[in-house]
Amino acid sequence: MQRTELGSALVARCALEGEFVLRSGAVSKWYFDKYQFEADPVLLGEVAEHLEPLVPAHTEVLAGLETGGIPLAVALGLVTGLPMAFVRKQAKTYGTARLAEGADISGRRLLIIEDVVVTGGQIVDSVAALRERGAVVDEALCVIDRSDGRVPLLDEAGIKLTSLFRADEINGS
Repeated sequence: MQRTELGSALVARCALEGEFVLRSGAVSKWYFDKYQFEADPVLLGEVAEHLEPLVPAHTEVLAGLETGGIPLAVALGLVTGLPMAFVRKQAKTYGTARLAEGADISGRRLLIIEDVVVTGGQIVDSVAALRERGAVVDEALCVIDRSDGRVPLLDEAGIKLTSLFRADEINGS
């Protein structure tokens, strides 16, 4: 599937019109229901194939953020062969009390995997916690960047964002 076809398929499957409050608190006339493509193995596989060339060569671990980044990290791991870590919003308070499950992250270069980015707030929070645990993190990869290419929170945290699509490329806004 070509990139433009993938963008059209994502819109057809995931774009909703109405009035939606985003994580940032902003109100939007459209919403990208990413779980619709993440639950579709064919579409998820296509997304992973298109994300693969965007993975930096120095990446050691794909770090999927809870919840939407986890299926993306798994699909991308299947394509790249890279190990994965599944990153919680908060470390669990029982058992191993880990923030990240799966691959060891200490001293390793992680690539944050996220589905949709608006302000980058969750990425910044997760990266701070991962860095506290010894991970090296300075890049993130997402499917849809709704920020119009301006993510001051990520810039301030020293995180470069790469996206498969900007929102205006696929929804015409």
